[in-house]
Amino acid sequence: MLTFNDKQNNSTEKKKSPFNLNLKNLKGVQFLIIAGVLVGCSNPPKKGPYNAYEATIYQTSQAGDNLKLLSNAVSDKITSEGSKVSLELFPDEEFQKYYGFGASFTESSAWNLATIPVASRKDVLTKLFSPTDGAGFTLTRTHINSSDYSNTHYTYVEAGDEDLSTFSINEDMKGFSGDENEQVRGVELVEPGYDLIPMILEASKIPGADFNIIASPWSPPSWMKSGETAEMTNGSLMPKYYGLWAEYLSKYVSAYKAQGITLWGLTPQNEPLHAIDAQWDSNGFTPEQGRDFLRDHLGPQLVKDGHLNLDDLESGLRVLIYDHNKSTMNNYVNATYEDPEASKYAWGTAFHWYTNSELKANHWYADEVAELQKNWPNKGMIHSESSIDIDANDPIGQYWRASTDYAGTFVPFETYAYDIITDLNHGTQGYVEWCSILSHKGQPNPYNNYNSAPVLINPETDEVIYTPLYYLLSHFSKFIRPEARRIALKGDQKEGLIYTAAKNTDGSIAVVVFNRNDEAQDLSIKLDDKIFSSKIEPRAVQTLLLKSK
Repeated sequence: MLTFNDKQNNSTEKKKSPFNLNLKNLKGVQFLIIAGVLVGCSNPPKKGPYNAYEATIYQTSQAGDNLKLLSNAVSDKITSEGSKVSLELFPDEEFQKYYGFGASFTESSAWNLATIPVASRKDVLTKLFSPTDGAGFTLTRTHINSSDYSNTHYTYVEAGDEDLSTFSINEDMKGFSGDENEQVRGVELVEPGYDLIPMILEASKIPGADFNIIASPWSPPSWMKSGETAEMTNGSLMPKYYGLWAEYLSKYVSAYKAQGITLWGLTPQNEPLHAIDAQWDSNGFTPEQGRDFLRDHLGPQLVKDGHLNLDDLESGLRVLIYDHNKSTMNNYVNATYEDPEASKYAWGTAFHWYTNSELKANHWYADEVAELQKNWPNKGMIHSESSIDIDANDPIGQYWRASTDYAGTFVPFETYAYDIITDLNHGTQGYVEWCSILSHKGQPNPYNNYNSAPVLINPETDEVIYTPLYYLLSHFSKFIRPEARRIALKGDQKEGLIYTAAKNTDGSIAVVVFNRNDEAQDLSIKLDDKIFSSKIEPRAVQTLLLKSK
């Protein structure tokens, strides 16, 4: 504030100012002297809380960018000559909370790591789980008993043991003999004692690693089932063993905890609609059977053993029902959620993306995901599995071109990008890929079902390949951290362009954009009074990380 001294007036009575202003009563007003005239004006508007934010941009593209750091241009004001696609962030308009992104621990993944030098193995785990030097995966999954990506069928009890006195998770700890099946026979193991649990424990010790695990059973022991077509394949758990199987699953949770692994979530059954047509470990549960098993057996057993807290489902083990294709999930979950006694044990729903080739034609089942959130807004939603068949001759290029697997023909990178972003924009709180690591041939899998994965290892040459899927998942896991919330991102709708945004607990904002078009797109993203500009290349995904200087 300016002060005035009338040094020229020496009389006892000061000359009155022609403005007759009481400056003490004009707080919040600034004064300028323009051409000898005192002018009052209100304070200029304050800059928004995000004025100090800067953008860091990362891109993965068909042209060869792999999470490449790009330079960016920032404009401080909107002009009439804007970018072709204009978007605006609304950080205070929040939606669902995120729990994480990642891929799964399987016995096959552990076997592949056992074939390479220890230093290489640690580097792979660092690139998967370090938030600074890697993808920073935060949500993962594993299998209870054997799965399609185990070397053999196995359970944790001896056949016919109805009191579970022989229960042991040693199968997940004992290592590999090298004679489990034809695919592993003759391959030199650097560390034969490596296995599923050692893999999880080693990953947890990576500096900065912070991930949670959902555990899922593929099949109970064969002697508990009826109607099987092969060992642990198809058929259903006999009702007389519901109680025993619930106790078995609870023992598994306790046994893992004793090894230093506290599980975040549990699904009662992987893909419960596979009772007659699966080619590997499976078990059928109808919606009503799943409801009854949870309500009358599994839920009470988990409460009894201290794993599940009915007063706060977030504070203990989370039970996620269904765990099968999102195309048909709403009819399945209703049986459980409409039953108060069953629903009280269920934290939420897990779902898969199959069949891949039908996703695009059905808009990635956005309506089904939105319906689930609308009908059951207080239940969690996690995408718990996706995968594609591998093209061993072109494990990187296959992601960017039309590829064919059992589900049909589709472009994998595009399908993944649209599936993830569509799920997130309709309430999903986490996204988990199936195997984190497989061989360069998609092995071992004794059932000739060879998948790709974020990381591929040649067990004979020790070569490690990071597929485009690894980088795509990194665009989410590295920049959208646990407890982040999706925020509103509004603006131009353009064919072939999809986007989402989230605000982390540290205030940073991640914007993920995918451009499936053959032409580059100019983007402008408004945040308060600041504009962030970027050019996204053809067939590319970008993450713009906006944070304070």
